[in-house]
Amino acid sequence: MRFLTEPGAVEASQVEGLFLGWPTPPSAEQLIAVMDGSYRRVWALEGDRVVGYVNAISDGVLNAFIPWLEVRPDHQGAGLGTELLRRMVTQLDGMYAIDLCCDPELVPYYEQRGFWPLAGAGMRNPAVLQGARPAEA
Repeated sequence: MRFLTEPGAVEASQVEGLFLGWPTPPSAEQLIAVMDGSYRRVWALEGDRVVGYVNAISDGVLNAFIPWLEVRPDHQGAGLGTELLRRMVTQLDGMYAIDLCCDPELVPYYEQRGFWPLAGAGMRNPAVLQGARPAEA
């Protein structure tokens, strides 16, 4: 298993098979753009294939947010998600707040890794994932 953190380290052809079960998945190109534009990122590769990733956006001073942590289904249950999260939290050392949002059934997973539940709210615009520009969506 290799872990890469630099922008531009992964190409779209390496991320096939991710986003299984997503009702409106982003394209491989969108994922690459998100990861390359993130404050921090960690890719997990087996050979040349991405099998997991995590990213963070941040003000670079006090606050960071982890929008995505994903591990391919055929690699789940072996600790890869935990390792990706550990590497990300290490990269964000010194931040006052490291927050994330998740589905309710995933809260125990994150609690076991040092996070705790917070109240929050959010919006989703699936049309953006289908190619609409944010102002048009």
